[in-house]
Amino acid sequence: MAFPWLAIQLTGSATSAGILVTITAIPGLLLAPVIGSIIDKFGRKVTILWIEAATALVSVMIPFVSGLWTMTLPILILIGVVRSTVSSGSNTARKSYVPDVARVAGYSLERANSIQEAIFASGFALGPAIAALCIGWIGAYNTFYVVAACSLIAGLLMIPVKAFEHKEDHEDDKSLFRFAIEGFTVLFKTPSVLILMLGVMTLAMIYLPTEMVVLPKYYSLIEEPQQLGTLLSVMASLTVVGSLMFERLSKQFKYSSIFRIALLGVAGSMVPMSFLLDYGWMLFFGALLGLAWGPMPPLMNTVIQRKVAPSKRGRVFALEMVIWSGGPMISMVFAGIAVDTLGVPIVYKILAGLVLLSGALVTFSKYMKEINTADYEA
Repeated sequence: MAFPWLAIQLTGSATSAGILVTITAIPGLLLAPVIGSIIDKFGRKVTILWIEAATALVSVMIPFVSGLWTMTLPILILIGVVRSTVSSGSNTARKSYVPDVARVAGYSLERANSIQEAIFASGFALGPAIAALCIGWIGAYNTFYVVAACSLIAGLLMIPVKAFEHKEDHEDDKSLFRFAIEGFTVLFKTPSVLILMLGVMTLAMIYLPTEMVVLPKYYSLIEEPQQLGTLLSVMASLTVVGSLMFERLSKQFKYSSIFRIALLGVAGSMVPMSFLLDYGWMLFFGALLGLAWGPMPPLMNTVIQRKVAPSKRGRVFALEMVIWSGGPMISMVFAGIAVDTLGVPIVYKILAGLVLLSGALVTFSKYMKEINTADYEA
């Protein structure tokens, strides 16, 4: 929230927020396959520790630089690019590490992924609220000191985690580039993972601009950053609940059914929100959207962890990050230009309609049944 908010604050333009998100996504997009190779080759835990330390260091550059010079959009973008470069892969490494930790804890993958994604979503629930409060209390620039502290804490919490990293033998003399290419090969040979990736790409390209550009622009216009922070926090809080429900849902429904309900639930909640209803209704439908979203991340994690060999898992999770970063990179700028040209209400309705249409096309695809094959892989 802090980055796009600061961009809009500096320029007064939603397009600037779209440009910021797009350009800062480029390093993650380009480096993700290589980061996945590093995770698979050098280890998951050590990768997490180094990434969190570097992310904290770069985050404090924003208030430091703003104290020396006048902050401009190009400087903010430059720091964002550096931060994106060093922070690439933290969540990828964590997802790859889940089966190893679950094995020690005696948890099923469904349960472990539900907990992991619920905790991850909790950060999104608390993050916007904390950011909104910090922006109001200490200013947008000093808020990044809090961001840096959170990165350090995330790294420190990993130190006591002890789990054998289950790997398969592979050739140590392979280049990182060859390792990266194998990730693409595995993806296209695994239909159950591929169809999930297509669903994620739909949400990344069409839905994410509403959170990163459309809603920040709207609440910036009405000068209510606290309302934006609260709305995003409510959505993320219900995502936590939805993630925790995945273990129980997996015992009662097929994976394909869970995915259909989730995608259509997101689209069905987004449509009324696009009418920019009274704030109470925005919170209500935002909560429904978060609840529908919740089961999707643990579902995808479980399918990848069951269908992909441990020695290649980091690279496939890295490709998920490529899609999650690359989709918005394509659409954010267009969304920002559209908002500045046509206004928030029109663009929000168009995006809601596209999410509904795309969700229907993906969920009713004949290839959806491939997801269910992950139920039977040990």
